[in-house]
Amino acid sequence: MAEVATSARPDQLLLVIDPVARRADGESVRIAKDVLSAGAAHTKVCLPDGPEEFARALRRRGSRRPVVVGDDRALLRAVTLLHRHRELAGCALSLVPVGPVLGLARSLGVPTGAVAAARAVLEGAERRLDLLVDDSDGVVLGAVGIPPVPRRGLGAAADGTADGAVDGARPWLRTYHSLVRTLAHPRPVRPGAQPGAGPARLRVEVDGVTLVDLDQPVEAVSVVPGAAGVAEVEVRPLSVGAEASPLTAAGRTVTVSGAHFRYRADAVESGPVGRRTWTVREGAWGLTLPTR
Repeated sequence: MAEVATSARPDQLLLVIDPVARRADGESVRIAKDVLSAGAAHTKVCLPDGPEEFARALRRRGSRRPVVVGDDRALLRAVTLLHRHRELAGCALSLVPVGPVLGLARSLGVPTGAVAAARAVLEGAERRLDLLVDDSDGVVLGAVGIPPVPRRGLGAAADGTADGAVDGARPWLRTYHSLVRTLAHPRPVRPGAQPGAGPARLRVEVDGVTLVDLDQPVEAVSVVPGAAGVAEVEVRPLSVGAEASPLTAAGRTVTVSGAHFRYRADAVESGPVGRRTWTVREGAWGLTLPTR
C-alpha cells in the first residue's frame, strides 16, 4: 500500500451523508456535522436518499473537498464513482465512518469515533493508496475472496471460520479474514442451501506465471494489496488428510480463470465469471488520514 502524505485543506467541505448512516446512528452523524461545520470555513451538507443522488452530489462538488459520512459501502461507492469518471487523481476523499460495516475503514487507519474521525478530516493529511482495478473496471479497496464468503446467521463468522481459526496465518491474511468477516452482510441460510462452496478448479496467474493450474482443486483464493504496487495472493489447495500448505505469490497483475466462479470484492459479491484479472494501480486514490 503506497502512502504519500500531502497537506489537506479543511477550508471548503462537502458532507455527503449516506442514508444508511442517518438511519443507523443519527447522533454520530449530528456530532460529526457539528465538528466539521465548526472547523471548516464553509461546509455544505447533502442528504442523498439513494445512489443516484449520492452520485449527483459528488459530481457537483466543485472545489469542495468531499467528506463521506457512512460505512465501508458508502466509501466504496464514492471511490467507484470517481474512478469511473477518471477523477480519482485530483480528488482526495475523507471519511467519517458511521454505519454497520466498518472493517475496511479500520484497516485503512480511519478513526471510527465520530469526533476523532471529524478531527482527522480537519487536521489530517491526504495519503495516496493502492487500488485493485479489474478488467470490467470494478475497483477493490481491501480484499478479493474466491469463493465469496458464505453468508451465515447473525451469530456465525461471515467467512465460515471460527474465531481464531486463522491465528497461524500470515498477518496480512489475518487482516483479510477479519475484513471479509466484517464486509460480508450476514443473512440467514435458506432452507436446503449449502453454507459454503465446494472446491473449484481454477488457474491462478500472477504476472503471467501460473501459481496453480486446473488440475489442482482449490478451496480458496485471496488477493489483497501488499507492499507498494503489488498484490499478495494466497491459494489454498484442496487438502486430503493433512492440511496442504498454501501457495503464495506477489505481483502487479492477478488473473483467475477456469470454471465459472463467484467472488467477493470488498462488500460486493460478483459473478459468475469464467475469467477475471485484477491489476494494481499504485497510489491511485487519496484518503485523508491522521498524521500521527
